[in-house]
Amino acid sequence: MIDAHGTITALDGEYAIVRMDETGCGRCHEHGGCGGHNLGKMFCSAPRTFRVLNPRNSVIGERVTIAIAEGAVRRSAAIAYGLPLLALFVGALGGSALAGETGAIIGSIIGLLFSWLMLRHAQLHSTPDHRSQPYIRY
Repeated sequence: MIDAHGTITALDGEYAIVRMDETGCGRCHEHGGCGGHNLGKMFCSAPRTFRVLNPRNSVIGERVTIAIAEGAVRRSAAIAYGLPLLALFVGALGGSALAGETGAIIGSIIGLLFSWLMLRHAQLHSTPDHRSQPYIRY
């Protein structure tokens, strides 16, 4: 389980809008910490808010712990980065076989466009999987 802390700023049905306290894991000052919190402050100064499941019916202003299943982030990243990369290579190889270097360039662009369309279609038409969504932990 991956945990983070935040404050509820609004409610939206079975969801809550939560403003997160800090970026990174919060272990920047410990021995072996990566410093991700410092980078997060530098590149993202605006408050980060997320829409998360609210199974315990928390109220506005309440400090909560947000949790997400251990493999959910890894699976999402693998799909979001892996599919376009695979489509890029397949398009480039197919285009190269058909029309040389120019075909490889055009094929890679078509592959990236195809992967974007597939990801967009999956995002719009898939049913939400509550197991991979962040939620307010009891």
